[in-house]
Amino acid sequence: MEYDAKLISEIVSRVVASCNSGAPVNDGDVPVGVSNRHIHLSKADLETLYGAGYELTPMKDLSQPGQYACKEQLTIIGPSLRSIEGVHVLGPLRSSSQVEISKTDSYVLKVKPPVRESGKLAGSAPITIVGPKGIVTLKEGCIIANRHIHMGVEDGKRFGVSDGDYVSVEAVGDGKRTRLYDVQIRVSESFKLEMHLDTDDANACGIGNCSKVKLIKEN
Repeated sequence: MEYDAKLISEIVSRVVASCNSGAPVNDGDVPVGVSNRHIHLSKADLETLYGAGYELTPMKDLSQPGQYACKEQLTIIGPSLRSIEGVHVLGPLRSSSQVEISKTDSYVLKVKPPVRESGKLAGSAPITIVGPKGIVTLKEGCIIANRHIHMGVEDGKRFGVSDGDYVSVEAVGDGKRTRLYDVQIRVSESFKLEMHLDTDDANACGIGNCSKVKLIKEN
């Protein structure tokens, strides 16, 4: 079978234009952002890993206002000394360092992180972070981020939900309808409407960045 290079180029251009314009891949209410493994750092841990006075190097803005991906990449090591390299740091700096991975990553690292809301680190899994100038071992700080939807105050009113509520969402990806439960609502004036899923959930649903899902309030 011969491929028409011009036709393929046109199809790719249409898909890219659709994503860039925010057009949904499938019908729904809430746009999706797929979150790969990443690291949040405190100032003290940043300086341990990179040296005193070091500052993060922003690479690109993320969907949530004020959040950005950095050029810095680090290695994370689990208790069995299994590692994953090239894990991006996200900014800005936080009060406590945090490593977010997927369930699949946990099998590689041989670590058992709990499913948690970001920032809820008490009792979470230990992890070691290796940088060019030093090593940071977190006694707790490794989690699998819970499914959640960021939204502004007006979005909360429109959907009839409040900060801390839990809902379900329905996704239709690759022709397969999937229902995801226990999705936390996070409302703030600084948030932009977007559901965050890790790579495991997104792949299981057959969806990705630019997809949309439908929010379902459970009675």
